[in-house]
Amino acid sequence: MHKHVSIGLMVFVGLLAVLSYTSIPRADLSYQKATAQMAEGESRAAEQAESTPPDTREAVKHVPLPPQVKAIYMTSCVAGTPSFREKLLKLMSETEINSVIIDIKDYSGTISFSPDHAEWQPAWADARCGARDMRELVAELHEQNIFVIGRITVFQDPFHAQRFPHLAVKKSDGVTVWKDGKGLSFIDVAAREYWEHIINLSIDSYNLGFDELNFDYVRYPSDGNMQDISFPHTNGSEWPGDKQANLEAFFEYLNKALDDPARFAKYRHENTGRTVPTPWTSADLFGMTTTNFDDLSIGQVQERAAPYFDFIAPMVYPSHYPDDYLGLGDPNLVPYKIVYHAMSSGVARMQASTTRMAGFKHERVGTSTPAVYTKPVFTGDRLRTWIQDFDYGGNYDVAEVRTQIQASYDAGVMSWMIWAPSNIYTKGALLAPETYEVALE
Repeated sequence: MHKHVSIGLMVFVGLLAVLSYTSIPRADLSYQKATAQMAEGESRAAEQAESTPPDTREAVKHVPLPPQVKAIYMTSCVAGTPSFREKLLKLMSETEINSVIIDIKDYSGTISFSPDHAEWQPAWADARCGARDMRELVAELHEQNIFVIGRITVFQDPFHAQRFPHLAVKKSDGVTVWKDGKGLSFIDVAAREYWEHIINLSIDSYNLGFDELNFDYVRYPSDGNMQDISFPHTNGSEWPGDKQANLEAFFEYLNKALDDPARFAKYRHENTGRTVPTPWTSADLFGMTTTNFDDLSIGQVQERAAPYFDFIAPMVYPSHYPDDYLGLGDPNLVPYKIVYHAMSSGVARMQASTTRMAGFKHERVGTSTPAVYTKPVFTGDRLRTWIQDFDYGGNYDVAEVRTQIQASYDAGVMSWMIWAPSNIYTKGALLAPETYEVALE
């Protein structure tokens, strides 16, 4: 009996040994297989990395968008005058200013730096002012952590209108190039050939190092003999005679083009703070676009511009409002009230989900009269306030400039840009560096 037990025990132990022996290699094989697969994956990744050529494009460095843009404006003449521009750089280093707007293309139609696109070379060759070292100037500003915005006047362009009169706004005869009260001519907003011309300048500007592109004079003309004027391209467009629609069509085209990374692929854009290598964009609008429900006869409507730009900057200079506006008497004596009312209205319209204004992105609600449309909803962060620091219409000093900034904050708009055509700014109205203010409760 013991013999049978011993034999059974021996068989059991033998089987256990076999099972133990056979299980070990299986674990080893599984581990070896996983290791081999991992090594193969790493090898494949290494091969892939080796097969991908290094990015040898020239790098263009940027400065990310500040949480609050606090900007001053620099003309192309000042940009090209080292002694003057150094004063502005010093002002930026000693105050809260963290951004600057520099003219790329101004009222003359000429530009402030040598472009890559050959079609823009004549506008540089005949430049009224400019900086041959613009790339170096932008890099110097970036070293000071200054966000650099390039200003492009769009449809006010006497230089291009003279060279290509078929694109220009005409007198009523449809032949003679029209000029405004200052003798300046405009390109017809619906002249689509010109749109790509502006895109090419925008590409060169961002590739030079500008962080944002600011588009001014995005409108039909307003000052001059408006009884003797015609718009051949607008009248022959998809929306004959409709200034609002033709201007929105330009905004749409511009937005699509400047959102395309392939347009800027010549250079490697670094430190943009964005997920795509494309510029920030902004548009300057008449101040009364925040309060009027028409296009001011220039095509501008806040709701029809907002979807196509990162920021909208209404020029709410108190001096540009009519006497006794809102029953306030001389608007220059009440700059806080003018700016607060204008920007509060602008914020409310951004936040609204409906509007009485038609638009490509608006859908009519029902058949009520007057018509009501749904619209995209935005926050007040999409707005920036243009601040007046020049004496047209009144005396603008420390109190007048600072109260406009406070009015902007109180209206819920935290970013602002100061305009002084002289480029001489009221330093006393500016706080020290790294000082952040918020709207008062």
